[in-house]
Amino acid sequence: MKKVAIIEYGMGNLHSVARAVEECGGTPIISDRRADVEDAASVILPGVGSFAAGMRNIRERGLDELLVRHVLERGIPFLGVCLGMQLMAARGEEGGDTAGLGWIDGEVRRLRPDAPGVRLPHVGWNNVLYDGLPCPLLKGIPSGKDFYFVHSFALTCRRQEDFLARTPYCGGFASVIGRGRAFGVQFHPEKSQRAGFQLLKNFLDL
Repeated sequence: MKKVAIIEYGMGNLHSVARAVEECGGTPIISDRRADVEDAASVILPGVGSFAAGMRNIRERGLDELLVRHVLERGIPFLGVCLGMQLMAARGEEGGDTAGLGWIDGEVRRLRPDAPGVRLPHVGWNNVLYDGLPCPLLKGIPSGKDFYFVHSFALTCRRQEDFLARTPYCGGFASVIGRGRAFGVQFHPEKSQRAGFQLLKNFLDL
């Protein structure tokens, strides 16, 4: 089975992601060790918490440079989940203006309610919409399928080609992004039942 490095950087419960990967046919390894990441066939960066704290933890462990070499230079498939997706951005405002990994040209900003009764954090099931363009991560998943969200901040992409799917909440936000073989999802596929597991299986097939 394919080895999947799930990056341990002190942000969130990684074990639910590991269990989902295992159920989808992968071999999860939760680690921040260089050897484990370099030996993996793909990488997942999950996370729950603030942008600033996440980047601080990543940099303190030297994971930013390791991920650049393994993902951007070697082209190993990568999936950022929730905070992990946001950290792919150039900058984020949560916890103070902070430079991100810089893989996606864009900023992570607080969602703003666009109508009475719109609540934050955005918690629960919501649609993921896309225009049908080929995306290997969404193979077999129809546009409009529901996924499970828990967040108050979202990424705004500057390059249209990085923007793969959106969710109609607070005026709409990017819920799937990607460049090359590096993808990010704002929702939690490990909590999104059949559609989430299909997405993880698609990721393992990259």
